[in-house]
Amino acid sequence: MKLTRIIAIRHGETDWNVDTRIQGHLDIELNDKGRWQAEQLGRALAHESIDAVYCSDLSRAHATAHTLAQALGLTPTVVPALRERHFGQFEGLSWQELEAQFPVDSQAWKSRDPVWSPPKGESLAQLRVRIETCIADLAKRHADQQIAVVTHGGVLDVLYRVATHQFDPSPRTWALGNTYINRLLWSSEGLHLVGWGDHTHLELPSTPSDSPHLG
Repeated sequence: MKLTRIIAIRHGETDWNVDTRIQGHLDIELNDKGRWQAEQLGRALAHESIDAVYCSDLSRAHATAHTLAQALGLTPTVVPALRERHFGQFEGLSWQELEAQFPVDSQAWKSRDPVWSPPKGESLAQLRVRIETCIADLAKRHADQQIAVVTHGGVLDVLYRVATHQFDPSPRTWALGNTYINRLLWSSEGLHLVGWGDHTHLELPSTPSDSPHLG
């Protein structure tokens, strides 16, 4: 059985992460801390055997992937299917604004209803199909190799759930920190969890606390 090792990474921090503002498909750049996180990530993985780096086309993911790829002597390949979930008309709102302006939709969101979608947005069920299809395609290209995938919090959440055989209404108990290193294994039988939430490369005395919010 041919296996593909996958290092799945959330992009570095943005100001909207700090402000708990919904980014979705909006193109928000890294802040200074996010750029530092990307540099630390590159140092942490520079000596690993990584055959390719893939990333979302949104700048916060692409910039993180570019810094990582430079450390590896590679060029990142942009894959639009690795984008964050499309939050439609709710993009740009903070969580507090969403709850105040759209309480019914906010509750549906919090309950993780798999078929509910934001207006002009994407449901969790649609996101899961998109990400499972994309990751399987990338993994098949790199049998018996290791790849890095730089993407978004919602995508990482899907990957964890798929790898641990959980479905969307299950409450989240795992970290989705910016530039945390998460390791998965893909085979013809599906995705498997190897390790999750490694952030030792960010543990420096001067490091501000990481934002836990999705983006």
